This record gives sequence, C-alpha cells and structure tokens, in this order.
Amino acid sequence: MKKFLLILASAAMLCSCSLLSNVNWNTDALASAAGKAAVAASITDDQIIELCRQSVAQLDAQNVIETGKYHQRLMNVVKGINIQGLTLNYKVYKKDEINAFACGDGSVRVYTGLMDIMTDDELLGVIGHEIGHVVHKDSKKAMKKAYMNSALRDAVASAGSLGAVTSGLLGDLGEAYLNSQFSQKQELAADDFGFDVTVACGRNPYSMANALGKLSKLSKDDRNKLEMMFSSHPDSALRTQRMQEKAASYKK
Repeated sequence: MKKFLLILASAAMLCSCSLLSNVNWNTDALASAAGKAAVAASITDDQIIELCRQSVAQLDAQNVIETGKYHQRLMNVVKGINIQGLTLNYKVYKKDEINAFACGDGSVRVYTGLMDIMTDDELLGVIGHEIGHVVHKDSKKAMKKAYMNSALRDAVASAGSLGAVTSGLLGDLGEAYLNSQFSQKQELAADDFGFDVTVACGRNPYSMANALGKLSKLSKDDRNKLEMMFSSHPDSALRTQRMQEKAASYKK
C-alpha cells in the first residue's frame, strides 16, 4: 500500500545474526565510500528477505500485538488466501492509525484503526493489495532502497556484518520502509492483485473499489486520520473508478 497498504527482535537475537557474513570485505575498503557502495550493491534477494524479517521483528517488539477479537477476525478474513510460493504470517498492531503493510519475508501487519473502518471484504482487498506488492517484488525493492539510504548501510560497512547492528538502527530501517512510496504503476498492479484475491476468495468484486473509496474520502475529510503511507498514494479517486469499472465488467 502505499496507498494502503503493505516492512525487529531482541538484542540477543541480533547479536547472533550475520546476514552478510558470507561476504568477505576488506576492513579499510568498508570504511571508504567505495566500500559502502559495495555493501549496498552486494545485497542479494535472500539477504533482503532476512533484513525484512529482522526489521519486522523489531517493529513487532515496538508495537502492541493484539491477540483477541481483532486477531481472530483477521485470521477469518485471510483464511482463503493461498499464494503459491509465498508463506504469509499475520499480526495485528493495536494502533488507531489507518494502515497495513506487507514485507518481502511474507509478514503482513494490519492496524486496528484500519480494521475499524473496513468490512471484511474491504479488508481482504487491502491485504490483497499489500500482498501484491510482495508478489511483484515491490516490497523487496523498497526495503533495499530504505537500506541503501539509511545509517544501517554505514553500520554494516563498518562492521562487515549485520550481527553488530543495534535494534535501534533496525527500527529506523523499518520506519523508513513504512514511509517509502510506490510508483503509480506499482500501485495499479497491486490494486489489480487485491481485486483478484477478493474474487478468488468468493468475495464482493466491488470490495477493492469500496476500500479505495473510503480511503479517498477520508483523505479529503480528515487527512490527519490517515497514516502517511495512505495519504501519499497517487490518484486515489481515479483508482477507485478503475476498480469500479473492473468490478462491473467482472464475470464469474
């Protein structure tokens, strides 16, 4: 989402991690600008996934995880989602923000504020949209960009291993990921994926359009209620219309 939506662990866990330990860098080179660039360029997809996992674990530690009625409702909503080759894990953050996100490791996080304004079918559309960003590898690219622009890159360059990076830096990386933006092309493709998820699960084909319409109206009526990722999404009214037309032409 970054119309929607939708990218950490204990210090002991972090000390045991060595995400980039399979790359041997010269210490002097790592201290240089060229060394830092080499660190960023050498990040593989598997390493980005591990970075996503650790960043989300830190975000989990920083938020209150709801395990009651919201969690039960979420699990009922997503029980029909089956994405080949992708293992998804879901949690609910107890926060009033209207937000949700998915990360490259398959983590999906949904805020109670979003759940409060969405029907089950609309919520499924939003979650499908976020998963679309993962399937299309938008989330991996966003995490890599956040990493390359963060102090974490310098810390890894200096230490040669993510194992020496503090949880605070991972938390900063997670926040940078949450504040990143997708292109309009990426958003439209994720909208289509969210639509496909809802109809594949036998839900209302207008779910995606209805969810986008609510977010579009809310951004006009009370922009402060929207988390930054939502309010930054381009052309929400046009996207809503596009999904309405897609739903109208849908045939089972």
